[in-house]
Order: sequence, then structure tokens, then C-alpha cells
Amino acid sequence: MRFLHTADWHIGKKLNDFYLLEDQQAVFEQLVETAKQHKVDAIVIAGDLYDRALPSEAAVSILDNMLIKLNRDHGYPLLVISGNHDSAVRLRTGRAWYAATKMFVNTQVAEAFTPIELDGVQFFLLPYFEPFAVRDYFQDKTITNVAQAIRPIVAKMKTLFKPDMRNILVSHFFAAGSDHSASETKVNVGGLDAVPLDDLAAFDYVALGHLHNHHALHGEPKIQYSGALLKYAVSEAHQEKGVYIVDTETMDREFVPLKPKHDLIELKASYADLTAPAYYQQQDRDAYIGIDLTDTQVIPNVMAQLRQIYPRIISLRRENGVNAIKPLQERQRDLDPMSLLQTFFKDMTQDDLSAAQIKWAKAGLTTAKKEQA
Repeated sequence: MRFLHTADWHIGKKLNDFYLLEDQQAVFEQLVETAKQHKVDAIVIAGDLYDRALPSEAAVSILDNMLIKLNRDHGYPLLVISGNHDSAVRLRTGRAWYAATKMFVNTQVAEAFTPIELDGVQFFLLPYFEPFAVRDYFQDKTITNVAQAIRPIVAKMKTLFKPDMRNILVSHFFAAGSDHSASETKVNVGGLDAVPLDDLAAFDYVALGHLHNHHALHGEPKIQYSGALLKYAVSEAHQEKGVYIVDTETMDREFVPLKPKHDLIELKASYADLTAPAYYQQQDRDAYIGIDLTDTQVIPNVMAQLRQIYPRIISLRRENGVNAIKPLQERQRDLDPMSLLQTFFKDMTQDDLSAAQIKWAKAGLTTAKKEQA
């Protein structure tokens, strides 16, 4: 059989003030087309379907329609687990009758020990878990972290293996040696809450969610993060997003990239370059953009000015910091008006007044003095 491996949809997520529901719907339609083109027999969703435990009404409606389209309209069996962003209680609502249409949703550790069997494959659906849940399940007080918790879980699963079937684990955790990015909730501390890769060796394939980069694990032949469907942080700007197609006959996997409705890019430049037509006309100004501004001087209303050119700015960073203007009391109090003007101009622009500007300024000051006399 073939199945599509995806995760980390984060339906309802915002990038600063920008709602992503339209972007998420657009990339989902590509996922459906990918499933059809590759003639998959099932779809695995490895957690974090929602971005928040209490999603908005709009997010709930969109995800419901997505799952209905995949499962009811197209007839794909769905193998779903909850992630650390999901509410297990909310996601499992209706679980008893979901199975009637081959939509399997696991949100509790105990459910992972009833494998789903499809076309010669056993799928073990292990949702995101905290160590205390495993400690309570096995009644083992020595379990205090994820690294300890995974061992009895896998040991019990191995007793359920059937020799003539493939064994696939679907889960949502931080695998030891993975690369972490800014948009993912950090659930590992000092390695204790990272799952050792050796403990996963018994499975033919491990379909993971949680990390948004599908290259988070390097060179692992059987353990794979699908990555997120979209770029959810500036730190992901250079990552390619998509899904995996896994063939259980050969255990080969193929990454299929998906194109976002609006890309997410990072621009590093000075204010002068960013506002120059020769520069900005070469950029994807329809994208969500993180800007790294190289200037050090104060630029009044800089975000408002830049958003006139780049309407979807999601962050503005000053790589070199800002040279704050010294307080007035620290300046020379006996400067004449012309000197004060020149000093102020220098502080604001890092440039000196031109000869023409000095001439205009002197003329203006002379006129002002006459009016005050």
C-alpha cells in the first residue's frame, strides 16, 4: 500500500496580525491533489491539526470540512493522532463513530496498543504524551521523562507485532538529534524529553510530527518528520514544505513539495534599498516578509512606511541595533539655532546638511527672527 504522511497543519494559526486560514485551505487542496495523483490508500496526520487547544469557530469549521473531504468524499482511511497543540478531549469528540468510516483518531496512550490494520500494515497511533500519563498507565513510578516513557510503550507494542505485517509507528515527539526551529513549542529539556532513536529500531517506519522541517533528522532511513504544510516562522523561510508518500512494499519514501498561496521570505537590507524601486520590484511583495533592517539610525514610522511597499510584513528586526539620540540635557546647551539644526539632522540621518540645505535653513531662521522682532 501507499500512504501520505503529513503533520503540523496548525489550523487557525496567525502570523502576527495575519490570519492564515485561506493559505491553509489553498495548500490543503494541493495535498488532496497529491493524494489522488499518487493513488494513496490512506493518509496519516501525525498531530497538531489545530494551532491552539481552544481553536476559533472558523478553524473548527475548516478542519471539519477538510477531514470530511478526505474521508467521506474521497474515501481515504485517516490515521490521526493529537499533538501538543491539540486538545485531546476536543479532537476525540465523535471518535466512536469516526471508525465506521475508517477515520481513526487516537488521543490517549492506552489507544496506541490497539493497532489499526490496513492492507498488510499495522499502524500504531501514539499521540503526544506527557511522562505522567505513561507512568500512570504502567503503574511505574520510575518513569519521569519521555526517554524513560518510550521504552515500555515500544516493548508492549512489540508484543503485538504480527510477523507477516509491516509495523509503522505514528507519533508526535522530539527525536534525539533533531534540529529545532522557533515556531515549534519546545518540549525537550536537556535531552531527557527527547526520544532515543535506538528505541524506535523495531519499526519499519516512524511517521513523526512536531518539528516543522522535514530535514530535522539527518540520514535516518526509517524515522521521518513530514514537516509542516506551511512556513510558520521567519526561521522557516528557507525550508521547503510538503508531504511524504510512503510505499510499504519497498519502504521507499518520496517528498512531494507543496506551493503556498503566499510564500514567507526574509529580506536583509537598508531602508534606502528596501524603498528603492530597483530593489523592491525584484522581490515577492505578496509574500509574508520578515525584514532585517541594517540601518542603525532612528527612522520615524519605519513599519508604516515599509508596509506601503510590503503589505505583509510579519517582523522587523534591527540586526545592528539602534543608535539612540542622546537626551537633550546631554547636548551642548549653548548651541545657536543653526548648530542645533545641524546636530539634529546629523543624529537623525547620519549625514550632514548640504550647502543648499544650509542656505535654505539660514534664510528660514532669518525670516523667523524678523517675525519675532
